[in-house]
Amino acid sequence: MKKGLVLEGGAMRGMFTCGVLDVLMEKNISFDGAVGVSAGATFGCNIKSRQIGRAYRYNKKYCSDPRYHSIRSLIATGDIYNVPFCYDELPFKLDKWDVETFYENPMEFYCVATDIRTGKPVYHKCTENENEDLKWIQASASMPIVSRPVEIDGGIYLDGGISDSIPLKFMQDQGYDDILVVETQPIDYVKGKQKYMPLVRWSLRKYPNMIKCMEERYIMYNEEKKYIRQQELEGKIRVIRPEEPLNISAVEKDPAQIERVYKLGREAGEKYCYEQRI
Repeated sequence: MKKGLVLEGGAMRGMFTCGVLDVLMEKNISFDGAVGVSAGATFGCNIKSRQIGRAYRYNKKYCSDPRYHSIRSLIATGDIYNVPFCYDELPFKLDKWDVETFYENPMEFYCVATDIRTGKPVYHKCTENENEDLKWIQASASMPIVSRPVEIDGGIYLDGGISDSIPLKFMQDQGYDDILVVETQPIDYVKGKQKYMPLVRWSLRKYPNMIKCMEERYIMYNEEKKYIRQQELEGKIRVIRPEEPLNISAVEKDPAQIERVYKLGREAGEKYCYEQRI
């Protein structure tokens, strides 16, 4: 049996995931591989580097810091999350990402980005190049409209959640047959059509496949949620999800809200471990 972990994104809803993962690490629960999408990649990579509390710690500390995210950054650079701060100063100076442990850990870690030329998901396996791997993680978390596309080896990428929000089927295709999915929306959540399509069509006017992907994203997402629920009911996978909507901003500035959602994740993680007799 290959133990796999699937981590949905959702910007600061990812603090729920952080709480779940910290409990799993504290219980010494390990996986052979994981895939993260968007915030599931930026925060989820800490399970491979075995850094309990890191994502919670730096998000709570810097969420109100304009160097982290701000309208000023969006206007000045095209990125609401400041790239030099988020992917250089923060992980290498302020709250260090344990690169050595990350690469020594044999657990496979994938992140998902969307190729804006094709509108298709791309699954990158993090291997040995920390700068390249961070680029892919950045691409996975680069939200349309408020982020610039990320160029990597001639390709151009944005948020992986646009094309594959909860990549359970991907992990199953990699041979993982003992899978835990961490969702950031409740069981009955149904995604609606994109509200900002006129702005999307303008900002991505050179990329018709990406526009089509975003137009149809709600269909893809709702089908994935349905598939996950079916697999769960058949006993083929396990799922941890919030019981109610998390109601947190994508660019949350209130440390109390960061703490609230993180604690909800911890409670869900503890409940899962109790039910699994771990």
